[in-house]
Order: sequence, then structure tokens, then C-alpha cells
Amino acid sequence: MTAGPCNAAAPPVSLAVRVSGRNRARKWRLFLREFPPTPQAAVLDVGYAGQDYSPVENYIEKHYPYPHRLTALGVDDPAAFQRLHPQVRAVRYDGGRFPFDDGQFDVCWSNAVLEHVGGQERQVAFLREIARVARRAFITTPNRWFPIEVHTHVPLLHYLPKRLFDRLLVGLGKGWAAGDYMHLLDGGGLRRLLDRAGVGRYRIVRNRLWGWTLDFAVLFERD
Repeated sequence: MTAGPCNAAAPPVSLAVRVSGRNRARKWRLFLREFPPTPQAAVLDVGYAGQDYSPVENYIEKHYPYPHRLTALGVDDPAAFQRLHPQVRAVRYDGGRFPFDDGQFDVCWSNAVLEHVGGQERQVAFLREIARVARRAFITTPNRWFPIEVHTHVPLLHYLPKRLFDRLLVGLGKGWAAGDYMHLLDGGGLRRLLDRAGVGRYRIVRNRLWGWTLDFAVLFERD
């Protein structure tokens, strides 16, 4: 008997992508539990990726049951994103003030964006904008003290002062991750930013991996 045709093997999925996928699925379950989707709710995604580089990119667009109620805000050209997610309204901005009215959205989702917006002053401004335009929010950011830096997958070096860490990244051929690409936060630093931004009632959920806090999920409601 002749064997049937075989499909080419799919490319292997890296451990980092598998871990990220599990973690985002866990955060997604938390989001659904705390902010159950409804057809009426206007939802803002702050920080869309211009393209879906991996299965975990643009996670809310792939899973939200009412995509026509989503608005995605980001600094990337939205053309490719819009082709992939045609029911979602995409808005490009300059990284400053959000181009929306006060309280325009019922819920804001912002997954792993806060660490990329710049230093502390820009992070405070970013949080203020989320609190201005959305009544409730779900914001995540990685923990600086997790032993493997989640963007570069380099262990321990991010414990060093940022200036030295950036120099080492350049030496390792990962200069793309230096400078304002990321400003990592620990739990205390995150609370200080939230307080400076005037965010009212909030709580921080720690997502753990191997017993370590991998990242934080901030849930808040505007007073």
C-alpha cells in the first residue's frame, strides 16, 4: 500500500513563545472574569502591534467576542493590522495624549506596553491617559526581578543598573532592546507610578512562574 502525501512539518514553537502563550491565556481568563464582555461595552486596546509576529501578538483582537466594539490605539502603521482585524477600529497616534474624550471607553486593555513608553514621566503620563479615557482598566507589565528578561531572554543582566545593562545588550547584539525600548518595573515602582498618576481604586495581581512573579496585572476602576 502506498503511503499518502505528508504535509511539511510545522516550524517548532520556541519555549519562550509557549510560556508567553500560557501566560497570556492566564491573564486573559483573569480579564474575562473581572471584565465580562458585553455587546454594549466600548473597549480600548492600547498598544496594538502593526503585524501579528507571533500567536500571542494582538491577543485581545484574536479573542474578544465583539471585535466591532474594539478600538486599537498604537504608534505603528495600522494598514497590515487592519487587514488582519478588519472589524476593529485602528487609530494611530504620536505616543502622547490619547485622541479620545474623557470617559469614552468602558474598559481599557493594555498588555505589556507600559514598560515600552519611556521613562518614569512618560509612564505616569501614559497611566493618566488610560485613567482619563477609560472607566476601568486592565494593564500588565513584566516584573523586573524575574530572573530571565522576557524581551531578550537574557538571564540576570537586567538586575544591573539600566545604563550598564544597555551597554551589555549592545555587546550581545541586542542593542534593539536598549534605551527607551524598555524601562522595567518592580512592584513598588509600579505602585508609585499609579499613585503619581492619580489612579484611584486599583489592585495588583501577580502572575507567577516557577514560584517567581513573572508579571503584574493592574486592575482599576475610576472614582
